[in-house]
Amino acid sequence: MKNRRDFIKILTISGASFMLPLNLSAKIKGKKEKNGKKLMRFGICADIHKDIMHDGDQRLKAFIDEAKKKDLDFIIQLGDFCRPYDYNQGFMDIWNSYPGKKYHVIGNHDMDGGFTRDQVVEYWNAIGKTYSFDCNDYHFVVLDGNDKDTSPDRPSGYARFIGKEQLKWLEKDLTETDLPTIVFCHQGLDNDLGGIYNGTESRLMLENANRNAGFQKVQFVFSGHHHQDYYNIINGIHYIQINSMSYQWLGGDFKHIRYDEKVDATHPWIKYTVPYKDPIWAYAEICADNTFKLYGRKTEFVGPSPEELGVDIRKFGYPIVPWISDKEIKLKQKA
Repeated sequence: MKNRRDFIKILTISGASFMLPLNLSAKIKGKKEKNGKKLMRFGICADIHKDIMHDGDQRLKAFIDEAKKKDLDFIIQLGDFCRPYDYNQGFMDIWNSYPGKKYHVIGNHDMDGGFTRDQVVEYWNAIGKTYSFDCNDYHFVVLDGNDKDTSPDRPSGYARFIGKEQLKWLEKDLTETDLPTIVFCHQGLDNDLGGIYNGTESRLMLENANRNAGFQKVQFVFSGHHHQDYYNIINGIHYIQINSMSYQWLGGDFKHIRYDEKVDATHPWIKYTVPYKDPIWAYAEICADNTFKLYGRKTEFVGPSPEELGVDIRKFGYPIVPWISDKEIKLKQKA
């Protein structure tokens, strides 16, 4: 099967797809090194929530400034980034100052205020809601977990669903590549507590692709949304949650003013959260010896911790922590 190297594939509104050529010179030379050296490296961040955090610009700038100093193939943000208001253009300018490849995933809060997903895509200058691209002999898929579920037993609240049209596109996209694949989606496919409602159906699509390929084609699924730090393996696929750059939401029962009164007046939703003192993000690295490494950042809470406030951590499923854990995973080689 021929690799669709150097192409981007997009799911359009009608469900049709088309190809756009990538600039061949965009590939960073010297990545395919032997003896365990890096094959590829990318920066990844999630859930900065510009429209909630008073220092969202500074948090993003810290990530971009460091990314510029790294030898990265691309950067990607996993959603809940910013809404398409005119006054957020300065925030977008910080993101766009990164000179290399950069990709977006749509989060559920990016449409708050009555915006559509298409308006968000246009404002971000993103490739699309759902698309795929190749880089250094890896295939990457970006999913949109915000499809509407029309079934009567759907959960209340924000949409967290991958519809039939998108799943059909995903199946076709995975069939048309023989490259190892990494998937990005804002909401977790492995987390029933607010994750993708049809997560099992979505995971089966990935597992079927592996079974049909005869090797572990889909290796990783990265998600944000849950503002936590955890890692699951389900039928050989590694599901990695990337913690928020900014905070965990605690809700009205645990309101606490953590900055000064001026910040509280201009950004009143912060007191419903437990913020992280410094922004956190991660770098993912894949080496030629089939080793995956994740390098995360660590910080501390601003003000009292959830435990100190009496939060029942069990309701969150996973611990609330202000860091992204380092990981090293040995990948199965293709037969």
